[in-house]
Amino acid sequence: MLAEIITIGDEILIGQVVDTNSAFLAAELNKVGIRVGQITSISDQRNPILTALDEAAKRAGLVVITGGLGPTSDDITKQTLADYFHTKLALKKEVLDHIRNLLAARGVEVNDRNIRQAELPESCRLLHNASGTAQGMWFEKKGTVFISLPGVPYEMESIMKDYALPQIKEFFHLPPLRHITVLTHGLAESAMAMKIEPWEKALPASVRLAYLPSPGILRLRLSCFDPERKNGPELVTEELAKLRRLISEYIFGYDNDTIEEVTGRLLREKKRTLAVAESCTGGKIASLITSVPGCSDYFLGSVTAYSNTSKCAILGVNQASIQSHGAVSQAVVEEMARGARERFGADISIATTGIAGPSGGSVDKPVGTTWIAVATDHIVRSEKFILGEHRGRNISKAAVAALFMLRKELMRIP
Repeated sequence: MLAEIITIGDEILIGQVVDTNSAFLAAELNKVGIRVGQITSISDQRNPILTALDEAAKRAGLVVITGGLGPTSDDITKQTLADYFHTKLALKKEVLDHIRNLLAARGVEVNDRNIRQAELPESCRLLHNASGTAQGMWFEKKGTVFISLPGVPYEMESIMKDYALPQIKEFFHLPPLRHITVLTHGLAESAMAMKIEPWEKALPASVRLAYLPSPGILRLRLSCFDPERKNGPELVTEELAKLRRLISEYIFGYDNDTIEEVTGRLLREKKRTLAVAESCTGGKIASLITSVPGCSDYFLGSVTAYSNTSKCAILGVNQASIQSHGAVSQAVVEEMARGARERFGADISIATTGIAGPSGGSVDKPVGTTWIAVATDHIVRSEKFILGEHRGRNISKAAVAALFMLRKELMRIP
């Protein structure tokens, strides 16, 4: 089963807006066994839209369109779709009632443009938008299904998950499918490939492996695409068990897990509290930790001690340590970790200090040099990393590495 995605909007073509919608749609369609063969971005103009629809229909059984459904004059998708499917726009009372109620709850008065959003092509099947005024639409033409969704990401995602995907699975009678993503840390992509090469070469033809690297984390996605096999999900599970035996020490989670969620669960399970002292990461670690609901159960607070003065005054770092070893050093990061734990009264703490770049490096301490420490009531462990030359990636990598060091320490606790 092949699908295509068409995104409509000049803002995408000029680089003003990043097309996150296509990434979401491709991932969701892939989960249910539909392969995306092409993604096309076009302008808010009638002829490009009509041409893109015609060309996509020749190649795919499902075409998903996003954008151009708003209330302004440049949003012409709905009228163009009505023309393409040889129908006319008609006012849908249930949609108008929804728009009136939605805007009234927001304290907004309904105007003519809002009312026109309740006009939909007569031949479409409504895909309800509970979060907004632009409704999703389902069309069928010569064996191809066309779905039109609003371009606002959270509205599009809600319609796709709650209404479109269930109907897609029912309409196309998709075969059983299994995806599982293994989340790893500690081996680069090439090193991982070498370690699991014999297993990868022995994979059944119906099972595919994809490497998905990101700063500090390597995801390995296992999928079964064989529509003839009824035990595809079981086959993926069997191969996962073999993979785990090979790389268990590098695996920290699966699918949508995040390292901040994993460490948060461990802190709660082990009944430990956490404090953070950051220099080069500039609050990134604290931001990750506090992105997890319920983190107040274990997270006491953080200090971003960027200057040497603040390291000494707030965290109790010895000025002599900075003078002898430099701010980016094992001695300083360990003192930062101790200071954070003591000042917050935490069971465990993590600290970072480094040269994020792009300037500030030296022969002995090149850009990307980072020290990370974890402190408990009886031990301080520290490690040196050389992360690279890109400031943004260095910050992300250091934050992830710190959380992994925290996880490793928590795993040692009975």
